[in-house]
Amino acid sequence: MMKMGNRLTNFTSEWVPKINKVLETQIAKDTDQTRLAAAMSYSVNAGGKRLRPLLTLATLTTLGQSIDDDVLKAASALELMHSYSLIHDDLPAMDNDDLRRGKPTNHVKFGAGMATLAGDGLQALAFQWLVDNRLSDDLHAELTLALAKAAGPHGMVSGQADDIEFEGTRLDLEELQKLDRNKTGALIRYAVEAGLIMAKVPGFQRQSFLKFAENFGAAFQIYDDILDVVGDEKTIGKPVHQDAGKNTYPNLMGLTKAYQALDQVVGQAVSAIDQAGRDLSIDTSLLKDFCSYFAIKDEKRHGKTTG
Repeated sequence: MMKMGNRLTNFTSEWVPKINKVLETQIAKDTDQTRLAAAMSYSVNAGGKRLRPLLTLATLTTLGQSIDDDVLKAASALELMHSYSLIHDDLPAMDNDDLRRGKPTNHVKFGAGMATLAGDGLQALAFQWLVDNRLSDDLHAELTLALAKAAGPHGMVSGQADDIEFEGTRLDLEELQKLDRNKTGALIRYAVEAGLIMAKVPGFQRQSFLKFAENFGAAFQIYDDILDVVGDEKTIGKPVHQDAGKNTYPNLMGLTKAYQALDQVVGQAVSAIDQAGRDLSIDTSLLKDFCSYFAIKDEKRHGKTTG
């Protein structure tokens, strides 16, 4: 669970139900095959923190932008892309996982074929939602290009391919960072980038925000690697101790140094978003509060239980 300050708690409480409403009501409207719609909706609405669309909305809020239904739909598109990646990651041909967010994985419930199609449908629908709204054509084009790069063969898919190709082969730190930057970090970076795009922030003013996003994404994967070692299935909603033989921070450098690496990249994320605030003379504390996602690490490190 996140340990959040009041501002982030209030922000999450306000926007997660609105994101969920879009996800719960719109997928079936855009799908004309009943079983496929059920499979797509099953994974999208199985739970989750909605971290990625929240980052987009928090970026917009930080930049003083209003959020209407069109912006909300475009932001929620990222959750469709993320859910597609999880469905495919769980497939028998990939990680062959049986549990996700405390529930049977999509292929366990619907079969591998329908699960594959559900992922395919969500990927395509994500791009549809980016443009099926009243945002300007310029924003449509920039958002679509950015998401295609983040999700495609130079981003998330590349990282997944590295994960498969090099399983059983020990990568060095630089190679592991590249894998994680693509597999996990690319969509998180896009989440912040999408907010910058919709807020029409000039390119030269985006760099500190994007550095924050890149370090946040790196921290997210290191944290996930650590949880596979010290977490429990009930708390995190998926099997643990599944990463033996995989390229993870604990496997590469041991648990203590993995915690140190996590501390380092979280610190870099905080420094970057503070710099973004100074650059634009704005309050970036809402985005900085997202780093509280990793606060649980101290309890795990000292062997305490979590709430």
